Amino acid sequence: MKIILQTVLAVLAMGLATGSPITPPQFPVSEGQKIAFLGDSITELGVGPHGYVTLVMKGLEANGVKAIAIPAGRSGHKSNDMLARVDRDVISKKPEWMTLSCGVNDVWHGVNGVPLDKYKENITKIVDKAQAAYIKVVILTSTMINEDQSNENNQKLVAYNDFLRTLAKEKNCLLADLNADMQAGLAKLGAERKDKYYTYDGVHMGTLGNEMMATGVLRGMGLTPAQIEIAQKSWAK
Repeated sequence: MKIILQTVLAVLAMGLATGSPITPPQFPVSEGQKIAFLGDSITELGVGPHGYVTLVMKGLEANGVKAIAIPAGRSGHKSNDMLARVDRDVISKKPEWMTLSCGVNDVWHGVNGVPLDKYKENITKIVDKAQAAYIKVVILTSTMINEDQSNENNQKLVAYNDFLRTLAKEKNCLLADLNADMQAGLAKLGAERKDKYYTYDGVHMGTLGNEMMATGVLRGMGLTPAQIEIAQKSWAK
């Protein structure tokens, strides 16, 4: 322990002496690694010019790591649909990482959605399949269904997101708590809040929503605040 501490202090001292930036010894994503983005239409649209998938990749590159995105978002898909195609659309591509964004349609589609017990089963199987293939999983909590937490759909979504947080702990997955980020962002606006701030239709992300999601994903993947700031600056270029 004493030797390790001395080494750390020596590295810090070297950085201070040379004026060089002190960076973490290991970046969470490595050069050339593949990241699969499994999700619904929010993720499908996320590969657009300012979509959250695009911003995640730009943010990593701005920090010196050029990774490879595997888009796997499909409009209208729920947990059962994603389970049915995870082998084809994710595992067969052999990514090192997978982000999982699922839950909005399971709730939003009402009687055609997926009840909580079946959702839990589907999501657990998706995570198990990915981890069996040695893929690091980042679970994204579901973003809001219309930007009003008091509505019926968002109240129903609470249990789905609580399950995702629990599953992330149980399965040692990384977590990007986007629902909490979205609620916190809206709460800060107070009286200045507009009807649609993060989304353009209540569900699908606009510019600010995509930036919020990308920030949450990068944080969930393990980027430091300084690295996230570098990422955010790259989005304006």
